Amino acid sequence: MAKVKYYYDEETLSYRKITVNKSDYYRRILFSSLGVLLVAFFGFIGFSQIIMSPTERAQKRELENLKLNYQLLSKRLEESSLILDEIKERDNNIYRSYFEANPIPDEQRKAGFGGVNRYKNLEGFDNSKMIQQLTKEVDILSKQLVVQSKSLDEIVDLAKKKEDMLASIPAILPVKKGDFYVASGFKMRMHPILKINKFHKGMDFTAPKGTPVYASGNGIVHLAQRNSTFGKVIFIDHGYGYRTIYAHLDKMVVKRGKQVKRGDLIGYVGNTGLSVAPHLHYEVHKNGRAVNPINFYYGNLSLDEFAALQKASEESQSYD
Repeated sequence: MAKVKYYYDEETLSYRKITVNKSDYYRRILFSSLGVLLVAFFGFIGFSQIIMSPTERAQKRELENLKLNYQLLSKRLEESSLILDEIKERDNNIYRSYFEANPIPDEQRKAGFGGVNRYKNLEGFDNSKMIQQLTKEVDILSKQLVVQSKSLDEIVDLAKKKEDMLASIPAILPVKKGDFYVASGFKMRMHPILKINKFHKGMDFTAPKGTPVYASGNGIVHLAQRNSTFGKVIFIDHGYGYRTIYAHLDKMVVKRGKQVKRGDLIGYVGNTGLSVAPHLHYEVHKNGRAVNPINFYYGNLSLDEFAALQKASEESQSYD
């Protein structure tokens, strides 16, 4: 039997019985129950945060460690990307410019990452966004590294070709300094034997019979023979469109197909063919056209020597 409760009424100075409606009664019970449940729920949550199983603690530590590693890796990827950008700038503006190669456009370096969602299989995880972003950054960097690696391989190949080209281009005198004087340059003149005005396509180096003659660049002997005009003559094919001719020789020491290097002995000055005195007739051809040989002695002439040689070639006479 429930206890009867009273309250003191100050107006009547007497005690009165407390009456409770059933609705109020049930409302109190309901709110009390809800309060107990809420306290129990939040107490459990707080308790579970404090008191976790060893497995839960390990998982929490692993997740925090993964997030930290993600931040570190993301930072390293950013630093690597900056370094790669610097290499790209040097590649386009220095290396490829030096070897006269077209720069690689950014569209080509970063191509292949638009359109289809290639990271759809990474969706649906707790940290999908983070995983997708990191994977995308790695893919972009990997793509750029592949493009840059191929570009550097191309630069190495171009450098090798450039080195070979520089060694092949005629760049030295075919007769040593001090062993000759110039008899005729690259110009119109009267042929000493045919007595006709004819363009002289090379330079004549007058020198004693038997003076050594040297290859002016790396190449392969294309011809080593005798004909009525040049007498004993050697043609050297240097590649890259260059060919040199050494005519009126007394003796040839190389044969057709022989590989020669710049400075190699190939023959001796003579007076064969249409020639009026011992000398070397020397020509340089570029892509099938004769060019002035005086522009190809930079390998062993100073500026003063070049000026003197140029003056002598314009003033002296022809010997063939």
